[in-house]
Amino acid sequence: MKTIGIDIGTTTISAVVMDTDTRRVLSTKTIPNDSTMRTDKVWERIQVPQQIIKRAMDLVDEIVGNYPDFDAIGLTGQMHGILYLDENGHYISPLYTWEDGRGNLPVFDGKTATELAGEAFEGNSASGYGLVTHLYNLRQKIVPGSAKRICTVMDYLGMKLSGRKEPLMHMSTAASLGFFIAKEGRFDTEALIRAGIDPSILPEVTQDLVCLGYFRGIPVTVAIGDNQASFLGAAGEQANTVLVNMGAGGQISVLSDIWYEAPGIEARPVFPGKYLLAGSSLCAGKAYEILERFFRDYAVAAGARDEPQFEVMEKLLQYRLSEERLYVETTFQGTRTDPDKTASISGMTDRNFTPADLVHGTLEGMAQELYDLYLLIEEGTGIHATKVIASGEGLRRNRILQSIFQEKFKAPLELSPFDEEAACGAALTALARKN
Repeated sequence: MKTIGIDIGTTTISAVVMDTDTRRVLSTKTIPNDSTMRTDKVWERIQVPQQIIKRAMDLVDEIVGNYPDFDAIGLTGQMHGILYLDENGHYISPLYTWEDGRGNLPVFDGKTATELAGEAFEGNSASGYGLVTHLYNLRQKIVPGSAKRICTVMDYLGMKLSGRKEPLMHMSTAASLGFFIAKEGRFDTEALIRAGIDPSILPEVTQDLVCLGYFRGIPVTVAIGDNQASFLGAAGEQANTVLVNMGAGGQISVLSDIWYEAPGIEARPVFPGKYLLAGSSLCAGKAYEILERFFRDYAVAAGARDEPQFEVMEKLLQYRLSEERLYVETTFQGTRTDPDKTASISGMTDRNFTPADLVHGTLEGMAQELYDLYLLIEEGTGIHATKVIASGEGLRRNRILQSIFQEKFKAPLELSPFDEEAACGAALTALARKN
């Protein structure tokens, strides 16, 4: 049986063709998502929906033309972000992405939209969550007047592929917007009203993997969140398994039968009675890029060419390190629970303040932030990791970082079997739909 998996990421759009009987990827293609809109607001992160949808649908057209007889199309993509739709199901706003920072602006009598959301809803709220973004837009009176619904960009793709006029959102993506009771699979409408949000803006939510409609006779499955899709693509439903993803941001995920949340830890619904306990770091691999920029600036000032320094940094990792550890806290962009937190370096001596120790300490800091989030999960649930699966380019390409994670977890680490875990997870779950 063949399925298509589409993953709309923040910077790329990926498609896979999968033989779901053998779990073999027959074809894969990734193209840039260059839809980001320029803006004079340093905190704003928005994209053009039409550009995203055209590129994604062109991919689907190309695949269907090359590989006939598909059994399903599965969808996933960047969570948290939203766009507004009119009564005819057409987008009437930019896509406000998960990186958008308006929720942290203290413009409401010194309070932020995130804080206002937290006063109304006891669960996790953060800047970039769709309903926090919407709350800010409401208070600032910038919601389009003809807006009838909100949805994620992958929900919108599902509408365009299937011809639907109304979005249908799986609970895995609905939960990413905030104000969602994961244990019950529904939005907290009472909390929304307390925050001043009219619940009628919300799309219909389903707990099941249902068929949205058909594209050229192929069933299109409701979109699932990219975190859930990545886990299912890389680890399936394995117990006591931690998925560590390291890209620009970082994430640690564990599948659980227990609902559990803590500061920095979300219980993201996957299927009824199954939760993905997830913790995210906002910087992660970006920290390594920031350090590379530091070395590059020095090299240019010293008369060298302006070129990437990653190879030099890899060489430095082979140098002998000081016995005195250099501690680097890589929270350059804050954390989900403390957006004002800054990065730091500590434990410096005249012996360990070296380029090699700084590079290694940065990798340690990137790993430590995610490991600390795992410890919260372990303490709250008793789940003990017996295997670690690594995904994301930041981990695939860096063996030292892999060994650091393996040492911290004291468990075997293996690379994800797929390069495009989220798209593969979408392809695999597409066949689990209910017609």
